[in-house]
Amino acid sequence: MRITMKTAAAVGTTLSFLAIGTLGASAQATTNADTGIKNIVLVHGAWADGSGWRDVYEILKKDGYSVSVVSNPLSSMKEDVAAVDRVLDRQDGPAILAGHSYGGAIITEAGDNPKVAGLVYVEAFAPDVGESAFGLIPKGGPQPPIEPSKDGYAFFAKPAYASTFANSIDPKLAEFMADSQVPISIEAGNTPLTIAAWKDKPSWYQISDADKVIPPAAQRQMAERANAKITEVPGGHLAFMAHPQETAMLIERAAKEAAAAGAMGAAPASGATNPAPAGGTANPAAPGAATSPAESGAGASK
Repeated sequence: MRITMKTAAAVGTTLSFLAIGTLGASAQATTNADTGIKNIVLVHGAWADGSGWRDVYEILKKDGYSVSVVSNPLSSMKEDVAAVDRVLDRQDGPAILAGHSYGGAIITEAGDNPKVAGLVYVEAFAPDVGESAFGLIPKGGPQPPIEPSKDGYAFFAKPAYASTFANSIDPKLAEFMADSQVPISIEAGNTPLTIAAWKDKPSWYQISDADKVIPPAAQRQMAERANAKITEVPGGHLAFMAHPQETAMLIERAAKEAAAAGAMGAAPASGATNPAPAGGTANPAAPGAATSPAESGAGASK
């Protein structure tokens, strides 16, 4: 086959375009992470496990982030924070720490770790020092129905799981989550925090507008008190599972903005002087009949 100069030039041009296209696609896959903090640590809540983060995880990984999902035991606040610290210690640089529901209380206590550059609350509790997760559930409204065990753990009542806790996701998935839920130590949910990292670290908050576990108004109060940058999505307590793209976008936004704030040497001021959210103090539950130490975090994270 005879290759003319004109043919060779055309082939060269085609290869150049292909090379540029390949480089462009490769760059696009890492652009988001390259323009901000690249490490993301995700923390689940009660009546759930880390699998609830799966779709958010996949999006973040596709966008070039290094993502870790903590398997916190829900056995005590101390042990949950220790589980987060173990994962944070493995990060090779600053990280964004995100928590769902009760996971928000965990990241508030664990967020003083020097590797944490910012906090993302996803339909989550954001307690102040001296407050507990369960204690922030407003006492004037419906309480999450829990069933205490003899050894001090709480299960979310199965009959109410799909309609109250998991009303944003596929009913079959909600049923599986109800049957595979991880109970939380009642003591963990009622443990007053000793650290409120949102006072010193920038924060972001995703509110779910139809949440039946942490009412949207309570979420907004906590977010505003923490001076968090707020976004709102439709859905219930597991809205982050129903809208993983929006949740991932908020976490990526936090990664970029926290990096920019760090480069400027300043973090946003906290809202530490704002009044406490309406609710109550601890809402302890002794083993026995079903009660409601208000906290939510079903099969997904919390």
